[in-house]
Amino acid sequence: MASPIEFSFSVIVLLLFAALLAGYIDTLVGGGGLITIPALMLAGLPPVFALGTNKLQAVAGSGTASLTLLAKGRVEFAQVRVLMLIAFIGSIVGAVLVQLIDAKVLEFVVPLVIVLIALYFILAPKASLDSSQAKVSNRVYASTAVPAIGFYDGMFGPGTGSFFVWAGVSMRGQGIVNSTMIAKTLNFATNIAALLVFIYYAKIVWKLGLIMMIGQSVGARIGTRSLMTIDPNVLRILVIAVCFLILIIWGIKTY
Repeated sequence: MASPIEFSFSVIVLLLFAALLAGYIDTLVGGGGLITIPALMLAGLPPVFALGTNKLQAVAGSGTASLTLLAKGRVEFAQVRVLMLIAFIGSIVGAVLVQLIDAKVLEFVVPLVIVLIALYFILAPKASLDSSQAKVSNRVYASTAVPAIGFYDGMFGPGTGSFFVWAGVSMRGQGIVNSTMIAKTLNFATNIAALLVFIYYAKIVWKLGLIMMIGQSVGARIGTRSLMTIDPNVLRILVIAVCFLILIIWGIKTY
């Protein structure tokens, strides 16, 4: 599918930098989509193209992390395969539904959702480092939280990894490290599912998506090196500040 608009070299460079920053932040605290989706919309992409193109570049980070964890045995595939399938199906439903929503509605809904997710990042309680007793059975968790978060990721996406982590900690009593590892595999499943739907509906700007994949990969590598030294609270503030700055600029441009 050809790009709905043409992009200058400077815009492409800025989007590459946005993807790099998103990859860095996503590795540390999650929420990279809070940067890339508004940046793509600010560049002029219609909301559904911004969502689709973001999925293309997001697959690189979640895929690399998931395959590494599985290959090293930090996550057992038998432990997550059913959850991944359920998350996959939920994401497909959400991604198909978003194709049916009027573009004018999405122009209002997408920024609103991003603001709400940014507020979640501000207000969300810190997860425990240690495991605790599960509050619900694995069956209840798999039939409620997993498909619901998958559905959300198919429709929008920002903060999905953090939602999976929070659900694993609060519902299944997982320690935050274990929950984060499992969340990576579930997020990979939802990203792949949504990407397939956006490819089917031809709602991806491949040139931008592939360039941004490079930026996110580089950012993720830098983020991995910083993981043990940076204060996550400082980074969380940075995520919110950048997100709202981009949204303000986008709002001024739109109205």
